[in-house]
Amino acid sequence: MRVLVTGAAGFIGSSVSHALLARGDEVIGIDNLNDYYDVSLKEARLARLTPQNGFTFRKLDVSDQSGVLKLAEDFPDIDGVVHLAAQAGVRYSLINPYSYVTSNVMGQVVMLELARKLSGLKHFVYASSSSVYGGNNKAPFSVDDPVERPISLYAATKRTDELFGYTYAHLFGITCTGLRFFTVYGPWGRPDMAAFLFTKAIMAGEPIRVFNHGEMWRDFTYIDDIVSGVVRTLDRPAQGVPPCKVYNLGGDKVEKLTDYIGHIEKALGRKAIMQLEPLQPGDVPATSADIEASRRELGFSPTTPISVGIPKFVEWYRSYHR
Repeated sequence: MRVLVTGAAGFIGSSVSHALLARGDEVIGIDNLNDYYDVSLKEARLARLTPQNGFTFRKLDVSDQSGVLKLAEDFPDIDGVVHLAAQAGVRYSLINPYSYVTSNVMGQVVMLELARKLSGLKHFVYASSSSVYGGNNKAPFSVDDPVERPISLYAATKRTDELFGYTYAHLFGITCTGLRFFTVYGPWGRPDMAAFLFTKAIMAGEPIRVFNHGEMWRDFTYIDDIVSGVVRTLDRPAQGVPPCKVYNLGGDKVEKLTDYIGHIEKALGRKAIMQLEPLQPGDVPATSADIEASRRELGFSPTTPISVGIPKFVEWYRSYHR
């Protein structure tokens, strides 16, 4: 396959690109390398990809209409799109909502317009988020649950992405699948995520901020399991009328945040100084993924518990920071 991967210098995008290249696919990666977090980390991820046969990179923002649509002229035989580029982060969306509308909403529309120009496109896979479930009190979260009451601006943009995906599938027959990711972590992860923040602070002997006074539960999902789910999805174009699906990609067990911290402490051989704080605006106390449809239709089966994944992350963190 010839696959266009957006956000190719990002955490999930770079990992998916490696997996596709490893199985012999050609990957065209695009990323704007913005400074939402340390650009050197993005460049380091990209540096691992660029020497590989079959990888082509373009520095490009997904909201750049002319730049993105020109890809249809330069690479007309793209037959798969994995659209992972987005402005991430629940809390930052309260500070800079414009960035989320530009990257997540306009970016989705521009990418779907590109899909319309790719006559040989078989599947358009894009990233959604568990945040779309908002304050849902029913657990686990099912793709059949209502998702019309987002409680963060980030969640609102990701739900909008799903609605655009459905509409383009209905109007233009573009085969679309959205993936609701649940708290992804692992080597090469984002610096604004819990594993990175906690590891950095504990190593420095600094306090870590633990929200909702520690009463937080998450469906932590290791990066290798997410990558497997994304690739399996790409290989299984949505069926039906319209040809549009949404799946949960989450771990197999809900973990309490303090237990997650405990595994980081164990891997580091140091205790954390916990600074207990209230629940933050836009945040939710618990997430839990119902992945039965993903198991049945995608063959998705997460295999990495946090007792294995956290030590792998800490090992990478120490190596990356020398």
